[in-house]
Amino acid sequence: MTTYDDRASLTDLTATVERVRSSVEGVIEGKPEVVRLSLTVLLAEGHLLIEDVPGVGKTMLAKALARSIDCSVRRIQFTPDLLPSDITGVSIWDQQRRDFEFKPGAIFSQIVIGDEINRASPKTQSALLESLEERQVTIDGQTYELPSPFMVVATQNPVEMEGTYPLPEAQRDRFMARVSIGYPSPEAELQMLDVHGGVNPLDDLQPVAHAHEIVKLIDAVRGVHVAEAVRRYAVDLVAATRTHPDLRLGASPRATLHLLRAAKASAALGGRDYALPDDVQNLAVAVLAHRLLPTAQAQLNRRTAEQVVEDILQSTPVPAAPQQQRAYGVGAGAQAYGQQPPRRL
Repeated sequence: MTTYDDRASLTDLTATVERVRSSVEGVIEGKPEVVRLSLTVLLAEGHLLIEDVPGVGKTMLAKALARSIDCSVRRIQFTPDLLPSDITGVSIWDQQRRDFEFKPGAIFSQIVIGDEINRASPKTQSALLESLEERQVTIDGQTYELPSPFMVVATQNPVEMEGTYPLPEAQRDRFMARVSIGYPSPEAELQMLDVHGGVNPLDDLQPVAHAHEIVKLIDAVRGVHVAEAVRRYAVDLVAATRTHPDLRLGASPRATLHLLRAAKASAALGGRDYALPDDVQNLAVAVLAHRLLPTAQAQLNRRTAEQVVEDILQSTPVPAAPQQQRAYGVGAGAQAYGQQPPRRL
């Protein structure tokens, strides 16, 4: 494996991510925080769930991210009659070879766009479980590896919308983060009318990064240092969801792992080779809330999972560090939180 020094790796990462960010923001007006979270999930080797009402740009965001990276892209329109084999593939009998031949499904792509994922039946949704977690598909006892990088960007309408099925808990838990785009501000909507009123902004979108660059960046993010105190803070936040009186289902150990990976990616996007408690705090709601199930009483009191996570953030002690820690250069934060950072990002 090629070795880079810290400065070169950080420069490469920030430059590449800046190109992708600018490309996506040229399509999605006025939502920089949503675009940043999407890139964080991509570099953290996760999958993104975009949930909102129709017409706010969920599919547009997914397509803009996919087209900004020069890699294979497949789109799956989830409908009630979609079959699991349409996603994973099927073995077909070949008369000439007198043997079964595997025909890959739409999941065999580097970026998979699952549009309106909760309009398919639970049986079809379950076809994604293995690929989301293990990045492989098993058909007729044969296991097939999925390409790298691999990311599923799924969109869904709120469950109270007509014709939707709620995602199973096991499937929601496999998405690293959930984001809600929301309505644009009046200024952003006016700009959208001026720029996109007569043309489709995706038509002129060209790739600004290659798949092999993303693979290198993912490898670099894996090397971001997370001190013991920050890891303990992430564990404390997740553990608090399992005992909170307003929740009947807390976050899983997979949620802790996803929160840590996302924090490392966020630190790298910020130009640091070490993660801070701030990285964990800023991502806690996006990473944890969609996995939680409020109690019946909490629902009657109109308490949302997002509000519960905010309460946990307020009540969980943040690990202390030297007062001068924020003024140190790259790498010093890792020392402030307990040990020396690695030599490369």
